[in-house]
Amino acid sequence: MKKWMKSLTAIMVAVSLVGGASSAAAAKSNLKGNIVINGSSALLPLTLQAASEFKKENPKVRISASAAGSITGPQSVRKGIADIGAVDWDASKDVPGFNKFDGLVANPVAVTVFAAVVNPNVGVNSLTTEQLQDIFSGKVTNWKEVGGSDAKIVVVNRKFGSGTRVNFQQKALGGKEFMNKGDNYKEVGSSGDMKTTIETTPNAIGYIDLPYVTSKMKALSINGVAPTEKNVLNGNYKVWGIGYYMTKGQPTGATKAFIEYIQSSKFQNGSLKKLKFIPLSAVK
Repeated sequence: MKKWMKSLTAIMVAVSLVGGASSAAAAKSNLKGNIVINGSSALLPLTLQAASEFKKENPKVRISASAAGSITGPQSVRKGIADIGAVDWDASKDVPGFNKFDGLVANPVAVTVFAAVVNPNVGVNSLTTEQLQDIFSGKVTNWKEVGGSDAKIVVVNRKFGSGTRVNFQQKALGGKEFMNKGDNYKEVGSSGDMKTTIETTPNAIGYIDLPYVTSKMKALSINGVAPTEKNVLNGNYKVWGIGYYMTKGQPTGATKAFIEYIQSSKFQNGSLKKLKFIPLSAVK
């Protein structure tokens, strides 16, 4: 009798496991499609993390992402070579330096905080708006002029078309122009390039979004206010913007589902916050 009961129990456990596996398999979506994303390197960490999570739930969807700067996002969508253009501004509207992209729809995905960053050897922790304007315009060329050591400032800028550049110029520099040449001037093509250059170049200053800030660089306060989520939400830190996924018309199919996943409370209050972005619902 006991032997029979043990056999029955074993069969029931086996059936349960098979049934559980079937249920797990059934939970996987049958959604199919290919999604090509191009544009902002500032938004790339968010895009890659969301793609990894989304594909686990939707294994039949293929997602490829690249980042060559914000302006390439809407350009790629308009040309039909990308389904999503990741941009650090609303490209359906005119912004300083760029005309709007007619026919494209702006889907907000995250709030991005931008910071002035320096190599750790720079002996300053905070700069005023005027000091930043003077440094990035080339008017001030030595750190001792703004309270640092006697060393030549190396200015690192993003190439034209960068959304990080657009936001930093408008919100940290008050629209003032950048310098564009000189032996103390460098220009880089992506947030990743900016990160590496600031980390490895003594006396360098640049700007980047918080997901790329590491212990090998220093994020400066501006007018005494640190670039933190708290200071954005209390209105004291102004150098931030909303990142968008641009689509040709309203998104459909797998593209629509992917954007909705990023906009979901689960992702916004989970992985997005861990990556140092701010949920859309947190700002008004």
